[in-house]
Amino acid sequence: MKKILITGASGFIGSFLVEKALEMGWETWAGIRKSSSREYLQDTRIRFIDLDYSNKEVLQQQIQAHVSEHGKWDYIVHNAGVTKCLCASDFFTVNYQYTANFIDALQSEENCPEKFILMSSLGALFSETAYGLSKLKAEQHLQSNLDIPYIILRPTGVYGPREKDYYMMLKTINAGLEVTAGFKPQRLTFIYIADLVQAVFLALESDLTKKIYAVSDGEVYTDAEYAKLAKKTLGKDFVLRIKVPLFLLYTVSVLSELFGKISGKPATLNRDKYKIMKQRDWSCSNQPLIDDLDFFPLYNLKDGLEYSVEWYERNKWL
Repeated sequence: MKKILITGASGFIGSFLVEKALEMGWETWAGIRKSSSREYLQDTRIRFIDLDYSNKEVLQQQIQAHVSEHGKWDYIVHNAGVTKCLCASDFFTVNYQYTANFIDALQSEENCPEKFILMSSLGALFSETAYGLSKLKAEQHLQSNLDIPYIILRPTGVYGPREKDYYMMLKTINAGLEVTAGFKPQRLTFIYIADLVQAVFLALESDLTKKIYAVSDGEVYTDAEYAKLAKKTLGKDFVLRIKVPLFLLYTVSVLSELFGKISGKPATLNRDKYKIMKQRDWSCSNQPLIDDLDFFPLYNLKDGLEYSVEWYERNKWL
């Protein structure tokens, strides 16, 4: 039986990865903090582990103790990370330094997995953001390591049941309001959660290593096309559309970030998020993934939105 560790297992993507690993019949370890929610990790077959990524020496001891008792993990999917922070430096601490500590702590023949998947982001291509740069630095640290057989995945916008950021956009549209950033069309790409999970497990079971792949459904949509599909899926005939100038959006993001620091809660909209929204082209190609791993997405945006909205409505989110 294969043994797999999935870090960041309590989150949106992580919980679906855990479900798939259990479906595969693998011994599944969920890496989560003791304080993390286990709402979507109720299966009694799940084994839990709390790793201290902040301390490389302690982390190495934890890994060695685990290997001595349970044997090493055959596969590791490092999905832990943050997308919202109070300070830009926190992105580098969590997304980069913690990842580097984890990679370094695996440095021995006994601890190294057969395959290490780093869940990065398409944002790594746009390193003018603190988030994107933190992901890029994590990628570079992994690439500089000669011992770990890795594949780096860069998902574009991931959506589906349980997801909360695109959900907020759907909730706003459902309330009769469509807010867009800037006046120039934005080119967007998406990947439904089930298709992202498919890509991860194809990468795990492949013989390929030292590869980087963008993960999308292969289509490019404008922000207007996304909104039109969302309105149709939600059954909204009329929605008030407001285009917010970028300079005004920046002002709001600064104020939102300031309020977040005062309240002690990371703001959904901040200056880093503003840079992401300002970026007009988030297109990417999934052709290398198709060529190398026979990856074929099963969900286009229309179908994915329908399944997502159905779940949100069933679970009283909408």
